Amino acid sequence: MKLKFPLIAAFVAVLTLTACGGGGDDSPGGNTSVSSPATLTKTDNTVGTGAEAVSGKTVNVTYTLWLYDAAKADHKGAQMETGPFSFKLGTNAVIPGFEQGVTGMKVGGKRTVEVPSSLGYGVAGSPPKIPGNSGLVFEIVLNSVQ
Repeated sequence: MKLKFPLIAAFVAVLTLTACGGGGDDSPGGNTSVSSPATLTKTDNTVGTGAEAVSGKTVNVTYTLWLYDAAKADHKGAQMETGPFSFKLGTNAVIPGFEQGVTGMKVGGKRTVEVPSSLGYGVAGSPPKIPGNSGLVFEIVLNSVQ
């Protein structure tokens, strides 16, 4: 019987703190600041010498995606994903900025592409990882064109 009051008090305290939410940041990605480049920019770090990525061809790329961060020298904010990926150019299989970034590359090439929100995921973003109105930075290596 002696434990009943302290147990109830502890339960009420836990419920109260849970209802407060703890004052944390509820935005996707934590303390991610949302920014976007004004236009699509493509920078060839290595120019490839193989087949060219053109509409109608299937491309195999390896890429890394970061949120665009205007405060960083290389504009690479939080890293979102990385990996190999294949898709057919000209079929709207990917966001417009990624497709435009790959088009014209040659096999063996490496390109950095800064994508404005309007050519990325736009106002809606891609929850929970990518907040709305976020610019993106891709590093893309073109592995093959078929």
